[in-house]
Amino acid sequence: MNRHRAASSGIGLLLLILALLVAACGGTAPAPAPTAAPAEEPAAEATEAPAEEPTAEAEPAAEANLLTDVQERGVLRVSTDSNYAPQSFLNPDGTWEGFDIEVAREVANRLGVDVEFLDISFDVITAGSWNDRWDVNIGSMTVTADRAEVLYFSTPYYYTPAAFVVHADSALTSVDELAGLTVGVGAATTYLAYLNGDLQLEGEEIVIDAPAATPQVYDTDLLALQDLALGDGVRLDAALTALPTAQNAIDNGEPLKILGEPVYYEALAVALDQSSSLAATSLQQEISRIVEEMREDGTLTTLSEQFYGVDIATKTEE
Repeated sequence: MNRHRAASSGIGLLLLILALLVAACGGTAPAPAPTAAPAEEPAAEATEAPAEEPTAEAEPAAEANLLTDVQERGVLRVSTDSNYAPQSFLNPDGTWEGFDIEVAREVANRLGVDVEFLDISFDVITAGSWNDRWDVNIGSMTVTADRAEVLYFSTPYYYTPAAFVVHADSALTSVDELAGLTVGVGAATTYLAYLNGDLQLEGEEIVIDAPAATPQVYDTDLLALQDLALGDGVRLDAALTALPTAQNAIDNGEPLKILGEPVYYEALAVALDQSSSLAATSLQQEISRIVEEMREDGTLTTLSEQFYGVDIATKTEE
């Protein structure tokens, strides 16, 4: 009986030890005490975006035009002829002289700019499409319907008659006697168009119908007059040019004479290129205003009398 009690006590002690071991190995560590979540920072109060200041509407940029371009550049580029006395000619020392030259200088002066002259073939000028190489032509250009298709014109700055010229030894006495003969004319001129029957003047009329003559084309009228001066019928039987040009050659000793009456009258104006990359009408209008101003204050008459001995700046009835 004592052996049974002792055995029971031993078993109980063993169970107690086992229980403690199980608790030590299988138990969990006590959970850490919960910590309080950090308090949220108070959100910043939303602020309204500042109201945008109303902006003034941008003024549209002024359209670029040839007048402002010339004024900003400070130079008016003028195409003309270096061998067309007394309208325009280049002296051996490189200076320009002539009626057209002085008109161009005065136009530039009233625009408030300098002037630059360029010697350009007349047929290139009348064709238009100048590619902005010069601004205007002040070179005694007659206003015609064909030219007005590609060029703008100012108001005319002078008026001149067109006349036939023959050698001083010629026996011809009238224009109609030129039928079948050879007449010298400048390239791309109204004189060539007249002989070909193609001339359409603006604001002027043909006075005498063209004779059935054969045109001989030269770079300029003066070259035709020079060939005519070699002798009657040597190279030409006659030439057709502006009466002041013919009279100037006669006054300078060339053996020539005027044949008959003027065959038509020309209104001559400043020309501008319609295909300019900058709008050219503003410059056209300003030059027209200047031309009228020069006519009213007597400048054109003074220049005309200086180079021609008569006033051809004022239109007269034929």
